[in-house]
Amino acid sequence: MNNVLVNTNVFVYAIDSDSKYHVASKRFLEYGTNNLFTTSKNLSEILVVLTRGSIVIVNIETAIKTVKSISQTVNILYPSEHSYSIFLELLSKYKPKGLHIHDFEIVSIGLAFGISKFVTFDRSDFENIKEVELIQI
Repeated sequence: MNNVLVNTNVFVYAIDSDSKYHVASKRFLEYGTNNLFTTSKNLSEILVVLTRGSIVIVNIETAIKTVKSISQTVNILYPSEHSYSIFLELLSKYKPKGLHIHDFEIVSIGLAFGISKFVTFDRSDFENIKEVELIQI
């Protein structure tokens, strides 16, 4: 079994039954053979996406229940001094800008826990990060 860091969009597409990625996301999350991890940052992003209404819109109470449910099915990783050090190194190396900086924070938390395999549908956001191996769903 591989340890795999799951990005925000995989969870959101698993929730959004209208998404073309819905079935693949649900299958990966429910029937995969990997040890699944995500970060506290991803959970925050899920709350944002679910409550802002561009893809799925729910009230905050429902969004919190959804995040709690996700938290029971995957391992949650939290930032640490070590991940922050990796974060700063990655920022210096790749020089991302704007919202893309969030992606590097997520990657740095995974790397701090020894997880370099990453699953996302936003491959272009991560494909240039040499420290990460993208997993195809």
